Amino acid sequence: MDLGAGAGAGPKPARGRLGAPSSGMRAPGTPWARFSAWLECVCVVTFDLELGQALELVYPSDFQLTDKEKSSICYLSFPDSHSGCLGDTQFSFRIRQCGGQRRPGHAGEKHGDSGAPASLQSLVLLSRLPFVRLFQALLGLVAPEFFDKLAPCLEAVCNEIDQWPAPAPGRTLSLPVMGVVLQVHIPSRADTPEPGPPEPSGHETLLPAPVVLPSVHELDLFRCFRPVLAHVQLLWELMLLGEPLLVLAPSPAVSSEMVLALTSCLQPLKFCCDYRPYFTIHDSEFKEFTTRTQAPPNVVLGVTNPFFIKTLQHWPHILRVGEPKTSGDLPKQVKLKKPSRLKTLDTKPGLYTAYTAHLHRDKALFRRLLKGLQKKRPSDVQTAVLRRHLLELTQSFIIPLEHYMASLMPLQKGIVPWKTPPQIRPFRQDDFLHNLERSGPQLTCVLKGDWLGLYRRFFKSPHFDGWYRQRRREMAQKLEALHLEAICEANIELWMKDKSEVEVVDLILKLRERLVRAQGHQLPVKEATLKRARLYIDTAIGSLPKDLQAVLCPP
Repeated sequence: MDLGAGAGAGPKPARGRLGAPSSGMRAPGTPWARFSAWLECVCVVTFDLELGQALELVYPSDFQLTDKEKSSICYLSFPDSHSGCLGDTQFSFRIRQCGGQRRPGHAGEKHGDSGAPASLQSLVLLSRLPFVRLFQALLGLVAPEFFDKLAPCLEAVCNEIDQWPAPAPGRTLSLPVMGVVLQVHIPSRADTPEPGPPEPSGHETLLPAPVVLPSVHELDLFRCFRPVLAHVQLLWELMLLGEPLLVLAPSPAVSSEMVLALTSCLQPLKFCCDYRPYFTIHDSEFKEFTTRTQAPPNVVLGVTNPFFIKTLQHWPHILRVGEPKTSGDLPKQVKLKKPSRLKTLDTKPGLYTAYTAHLHRDKALFRRLLKGLQKKRPSDVQTAVLRRHLLELTQSFIIPLEHYMASLMPLQKGIVPWKTPPQIRPFRQDDFLHNLERSGPQLTCVLKGDWLGLYRRFFKSPHFDGWYRQRRREMAQKLEALHLEAICEANIELWMKDKSEVEVVDLILKLRERLVRAQGHQLPVKEATLKRARLYIDTAIGSLPKDLQAVLCPP
């Protein structure tokens, strides 16, 4: 999986995207190697009324940030003057990595969270990992102590993180920090969609009772979506199609959590567009996002400054949310409004869009969530209901695509040892749409609507491109692995009898290349096949003259 920085001065955490050519994972055994597996660095940013924001401290001190990254961190580490935040806060933001290409959604990015008290000082965690919930918990523990004891506390915490085990996918880990043990499960592709909280292991019984985090990356979806529950399905469609969306919120906390919730509602489909949980007019990409000379980019943008309403009036979708309600009742739902009703000043909460949903709204979901509120059902249970609905909706949409994609794979009987394997057939959109009536999402989803029109628009989105490229790459790797298995099951000595030295050398080089890829886990090949391939290489080299053997196996 592929993923900033964070800032605050009110109540909640932040994350972003960033880096420098010299940043990144450190080699095992070097100073701060374990720390760098979790965090790039920790920053302390202060705000002075006369001098403005300043980066006061970076830890570890040898971590390199470019001037542009430092500037971005400083501006994003505090709520802007329009947010009205009072007291402590946490929120998330992302910043672009310098010295690297921009790739949609994930690559070349770093994440972080930050908390800042009323003293206008912000503590920022920078990381490439999208573990926003873990970083929220970490900041909740560290920030109050840091603001009280400053640098010595920070150094002690960083040293503790430098003792943590690596965040290997699929593992449940205990992470001690400041006298507390955080127990987390690192997600992997093999996980079920709702794995539940991690199970404690017996050898950890001597540690303090752990604080079990249900997830390192998933937010409380129900709490984030409370003001927009009536339009969750429409928002799901906008995310699925990669539509540009501006989220105007009263604070960076609300902005960042709404954006992160929106980008998570497509699971298990990977979110392939750009997104900024918190964005300001000082960002280096402000001009890029606000230009009217080209279509708005495929990005979900979280802001608090009403100035963006005027600047981004040409954007097709704008979500304005108000202050979150703390009562148990369902807050007033934002209304669907035409973009023409958008006012540059004093814009009322609402979803301003001319988009018409392709699918009929599932009213049963809204009633079920409303009933849960009336019965005072815990928020995590409500979140599970909502996440399950979105998961099933996404799966119903993706399964027909997966089935059609699988039909493009060549038959295994057509893969023979000594010939180039057959090609994966091309994805033909018209063929897929033609088969939709008998194998479409209506088989697994009760929702009615224009599924055909939704697929047609999906084909033009970054998410189809991202999904297709990943699936085709996996199929190509599987095809290569099957071809390698076919070679290893054949009689190589019989094949070599009438082959020239050039043909034998060519086979050796190709087998070596595939071995390298397989050992790097890029090919799904069994260990027995790898052993056989190594034996075939040795056999083939042994059949060649001594001078060629010396070239292929130098001393």
